Amino acid sequence: MTATRASGTNAVRYGTMKDNVLALTVVTADGEEIRTAQRARKSSAGYDLTRLFVGSEGTLGVITSITLRLQGIPAKISGGVVAFPTLEDACKAVIMTIQMGIPVARIELLDEMQIRACNAYSKLSYAERPTLFVEFHGTEETVELQAAQFGEIAAEFGGGAFAYTANAEERNLLWKARHNAYWASRALAPELAALSTDVCVPISRLAECVAATQADIRENGFLAPVVGHAGDGNFHVLLLFNDQDAADVEKAEAFLERLNGRALAMEGTCTGEHGIGQGKISYLEQELGSALPTMRAIKAGLDPNNIFNPGKIFRL
Repeated sequence: MTATRASGTNAVRYGTMKDNVLALTVVTADGEEIRTAQRARKSSAGYDLTRLFVGSEGTLGVITSITLRLQGIPAKISGGVVAFPTLEDACKAVIMTIQMGIPVARIELLDEMQIRACNAYSKLSYAERPTLFVEFHGTEETVELQAAQFGEIAAEFGGGAFAYTANAEERNLLWKARHNAYWASRALAPELAALSTDVCVPISRLAECVAATQADIRENGFLAPVVGHAGDGNFHVLLLFNDQDAADVEKAEAFLERLNGRALAMEGTCTGEHGIGQGKISYLEQELGSALPTMRAIKAGLDPNNIFNPGKIFRL
């Protein structure tokens, strides 16, 4: 696969791959190569095939080249970490930050179990409380202002000392816990299998959904740290379980059923980033059941012999 690049200006906040793809070259089921768009920054020409193929999880064609939107490197990047008394306090701080229009580039939530795992793995000493990791992009003046505004919001909701820095090395050290979160979680019980899953809910329901999920984890005795992309209501659970024990596998599957059901009941989605694949087919049916005939029609029209990732996303 090859990639070409088109210039861009503003940094994408909470963006996914779809946000940064301008055009694709795709080989279809009949062997034809098509181009989904030109290099222009925006277009209203025909159907949005670019995002259709990007979001199809490889079920509609083979992508052979991608034209990406480049983002400029900010003049200054600053970051910080702050712990909160409760998960609800942390989420309220996120909501207020967004409502105030503070252009935070990244805002990540780590729950108590995840912080405990990160402290042990990365030899850190963060308070074992719900913690937000934030990053600001801009000029020297704007990142200072943004950090100060966020610090005031954090304090309003009971946040502890806001460890903040614009020094690159110090910032990377602050973010070390988040960057190593997966391996830190695995180290809690390296003998167990790990299943990473995600859901996404409206930001206003994030605290409720994560708190209910944590209660579920405690009640069932799981090791399952939670990491959230708090700025868009998306959070991940790394479920550690014994995949050689039928009872434990059944218990894990029941937990996943409840997690996805909980997100859907809160007007969320069964996956914000990971995709459907095979594991979440039934949840997609619950979430977008009335749209599935349209999806199947697209699949049948573009891949009538079902040669691209058969059995993925939905039952045919």
